[in-house]
Amino acid sequence: MVSPSTSTAEHLCILVHGLWGNPSHLNHLRDALQTQHPEDRLHILVAKSNADSFTYDGIEIGGERITNEAEQKIKELEQAGTKVKRISIVGYSLGGLVARYAIGLMYKNGLFRDIEPVNFTTFATPHLGVKVPKLGYTSNFFNFMGSRTLSTSGQQMFLVDEFRDTGRPLLSVMADRNSIFMKGLRLFKNKSIYANTSNDRSVPYYTAAMSRTDPFVDLDKVDVHYLPGQDEPVILDPSQPVSPRKTKAEQLAAYARFTAFSQQVGKSLPFYALFFTLMPIAIPTFLVNSIFQTYKSSQRIRLHESGQAGVNLGRYRMPLLEDAQAAQDQMIERLNSQTTHDFLPTPPPEPSSSRASGSSETFSLKDEKDIARLESAKEDSPFPFLALTEEQFEMIDNLDKVGFTKYPAHIQKHRHTHAAIVVRTQKAGFEEGRAVVRHWAQNFEV
Repeated sequence: MVSPSTSTAEHLCILVHGLWGNPSHLNHLRDALQTQHPEDRLHILVAKSNADSFTYDGIEIGGERITNEAEQKIKELEQAGTKVKRISIVGYSLGGLVARYAIGLMYKNGLFRDIEPVNFTTFATPHLGVKVPKLGYTSNFFNFMGSRTLSTSGQQMFLVDEFRDTGRPLLSVMADRNSIFMKGLRLFKNKSIYANTSNDRSVPYYTAAMSRTDPFVDLDKVDVHYLPGQDEPVILDPSQPVSPRKTKAEQLAAYARFTAFSQQVGKSLPFYALFFTLMPIAIPTFLVNSIFQTYKSSQRIRLHESGQAGVNLGRYRMPLLEDAQAAQDQMIERLNSQTTHDFLPTPPPEPSSSRASGSSETFSLKDEKDIARLESAKEDSPFPFLALTEEQFEMIDNLDKVGFTKYPAHIQKHRHTHAAIVVRTQKAGFEEGRAVVRHWAQNFEV
């Protein structure tokens, strides 16, 4: 039953937590919205249907659960006398991908014909997946293990799944310009992203910000530019978050950073001593739990697919791509290009015409589009392209056309920035995260 104080709110905001998460992780987001916007203007739904180990079950099933939960809440509000006229969706970490999937289902089911999509925001969401954009045995091992220890969600985030009959990873399908997900996303009036610049070991900057480059790899070589008007400077200017640092300033900053690092190491020694003591116990425990959770997840998925989990699959299992011919053309293009390498070189090479004929560096570029991309990178960015896959570059191209405002969150006072960016718990060291959330809540349109 909805209380009278919230029954008049015509705007519904849905908050979606991340992997291994639960609704309590978004308490600070909820509280910041409630502080900024009165209850008679905004109703907040903190989604509960994907809590804890249920996040192993994959983006598709998670998205179906969230859509079902949102539709039930809208009906509940209507029964209490309130007709929802506006809707906003906010996702944290994996929850941002689940939210994007749910948006596609809502679009296809006609929800946005009667309800205006207003705000869509993600915090530290791996829009390009979490595949390490580096070559070598260590990175390959990490990508291999990660995709096999997190059940269906892991396969999808590491881009090793083949979704339904598309022959493509789900994240690639979700970023297809002809997909229901992109068509639904375009309808949102305001679209924003908050991405950690550093110390986010779960979701690095490049994937949270849908970026071809990561200028924050070495902070000694760049100057950051804060967005004006902040009481606690932490969010960088989206129009120019960073620029290469001049050599002299770089040397001074390097010395200052080394001094600070030395002090930090001294403070952190007890932590690392405990970490390396417990690691031989923690890793086997994690692997055993991952195997168990993957088994339990497969059971839940079978129950969900059989229609016995309380979700009407008939409402959600519809064609994902609305232009079938375009989808076929893209698949043919992929098949024709499989003989070439999977990664673009980093940094971008000089055009073949400008390299010496006897050079030992040779790169195989697929077509004129690849060459144009490399040339554009050299002109538009002083930072080299990461070694992303062609699929990831295509995701960036398509998602950038949707019109996101990307806010880099430059959190420097705490090393666990993935938790700090949404103030996942009330810790004293998360002050910069509170500033990020405050900025988001103040710019949230009701």
